[in-house]
Amino acid sequence: MRRGAVNRVLLALVGVLLLVLGGSVLAVGLGTPPPRHWIHSGPHDVLLSRAERTRWRDTGWWWPVVIAALAVLVLLALWWLAAVLRRRRLGEVLVDTGDGAGALLRGRTLEAALAADAGRQEGVAHSEILLTGRRRTSPEARVRLRLEPHVDPGPSLSDFTARALAHARESAGLVSLPAEVWLRAVRHRAERVS
Repeated sequence: MRRGAVNRVLLALVGVLLLVLGGSVLAVGLGTPPPRHWIHSGPHDVLLSRAERTRWRDTGWWWPVVIAALAVLVLLALWWLAAVLRRRRLGEVLVDTGDGAGALLRGRTLEAALAADAGRQEGVAHSEILLTGRRRTSPEARVRLRLEPHVDPGPSLSDFTARALAHARESAGLVSLPAEVWLRAVRHRAERVS
């Protein structure tokens, strides 16, 4: 499962949990009789009673542990939010035109051209390309190639780097285009032997 799918699933689960919890608290607060297993008895009940708040007052470790645990939760939530919001895809690639001005090439255009070039390669059933990095410095490519059954991955990788990747690098006028390539075979039915 990809990282984006994991983030969406986790966000959906947290959202549903918060929606159910908030909706149930709102319903009880508006006067709906709470179920038997509910932790509060009615709309005027508080989250922590005086006895619950003062229960651990005499122990010196309780509140620092609670505050540290909540701080860790807040930091994890902020880290997760920053990871979700950070753009991974490269929007533009700066192409050196030779006159000092340069030109901007859309990252998706270069991705599509590289994927089409890799898809025409013999033995490649499907290709996915993602450009990352910064446009002013050398961009990087994350490549997923699905190979046909019975294709040797070594020559396919060499062919991809020598042709499609080199062609993209030269076309964009890049000094280098480092790539991280994942190879996977296409699933196929078992062959019948007679």
